[in-house]
Amino acid sequence: MTRCYSGTMQQAETRTSIAGMMDAIGSRARRAAQSLSSSASQSRDAALSAAASALRSRGDDILEANAADMAAAERRKLSAAMLDRLRLDPARVESMAAGLEAIAALPDPLGRVRDEWRRPNGLGIQRVSVPLGVIGIIYESRPNVTADAAGLCIKSGNAVILRGGSESFDSSRAIAACMLEGLIAAELDEHCVQAVPTTDRAAVGYLLSSMTDWVDVVVPRGGKNLIRRVRDEARVPVIGHLDGICHVYLHEAADADMARDIVLNAKMRRTGICGAAETVLVDRGAAGRLLPGVVAALRDAGCEVRGDAAVRDIAAGVEPATEEDWRSEYLDAVISIRAIDGVEEAVKHIAEYGSGHTESIVTEDRSVAERFLRDVDSAIVLHNASTQFADGGEFGMGAEIGIATGRIHARGPVGAEQLTSYKYVVRGDGQTRA
Repeated sequence: MTRCYSGTMQQAETRTSIAGMMDAIGSRARRAAQSLSSSASQSRDAALSAAASALRSRGDDILEANAADMAAAERRKLSAAMLDRLRLDPARVESMAAGLEAIAALPDPLGRVRDEWRRPNGLGIQRVSVPLGVIGIIYESRPNVTADAAGLCIKSGNAVILRGGSESFDSSRAIAACMLEGLIAAELDEHCVQAVPTTDRAAVGYLLSSMTDWVDVVVPRGGKNLIRRVRDEARVPVIGHLDGICHVYLHEAADADMARDIVLNAKMRRTGICGAAETVLVDRGAAGRLLPGVVAALRDAGCEVRGDAAVRDIAAGVEPATEEDWRSEYLDAVISIRAIDGVEEAVKHIAEYGSGHTESIVTEDRSVAERFLRDVDSAIVLHNASTQFADGGEFGMGAEIGIATGRIHARGPVGAEQLTSYKYVVRGDGQTRA
């Protein structure tokens, strides 16, 4: 009885400690958000530039912290995809710094007049962009999210509470220190960016369920289990996506070399990102012309290829695909291929099995391409381009904190502009309502 009672008391003390810590973080974030929302664009940009400089000057410290995280992750036998997301090198550190500078160079998303009109009674009405407020970002593996998310939130005038995964804890702390250095250099409230200083999962639960006074929206970045938990437990709006089941459709009018190059890049450039292609659809009448080169390139690159009976009859070395393959986000060097009959069937397949993320058509027939772009209901649709372009940086947003597949508020890459809302500003000269 004593051990049980002691354990119960210890759990209660832990909950109390987590609550106190998280409420303090939330209270500071709310005050910082109010200050940041009225700050000058030049100050926010200066903070981002100073943070970029800090990332470069502290690069060795960041890589040392990441090496410790990588060693621990390898001991835990994390998947190859998770290790790839976690790993930093000098090029990725430089990419984070360059990303912050690209965000700083973007137009100020705040105070922008989205629409305006004048009423017959003389009232002038404007819809003006404003920050969302305080954003909670919960992520796994990717330490670069620390810089990208903090940078976008600073640019858009939002305070941010960062809760990275335990596997990237040391890396994320080292990067967050650089963001703090940037805020201090620009004389902005240092609590605009706060990293939760514990790996205790109870902190995530408290953020999701008990911080509605402080947090306005939550953005999850990670695996299905994390995102499903966030969606199930969050008491504030959630921006994000659950799956990244992305398709490349090879239409009968596709150029064979282009089809090969796009599929290879869409799958193998980085297999562990949400924009990686997981299924190829190919028109049955063109499969004999297109598939041998596509499959050979994939297999030469180390990718396992699975296909239906028609695909296996045409291309060598293809394993049988099952119904489950069409619903799978592999996040690994595995891809499934299905033979279909035309663009209408491609659209139907994507509607049934896709996740609303990113789809590409490869064809020289522009009328078919336009039909595909119109009829496929995903956040991002492409013509003759790799699905790996599903990225805020590639869209000219500087960076992004995720791809949203919902239909409310943001959809597609979530950059600085997507982290704003709006208010109505009404100017009159004495009008009263009858």
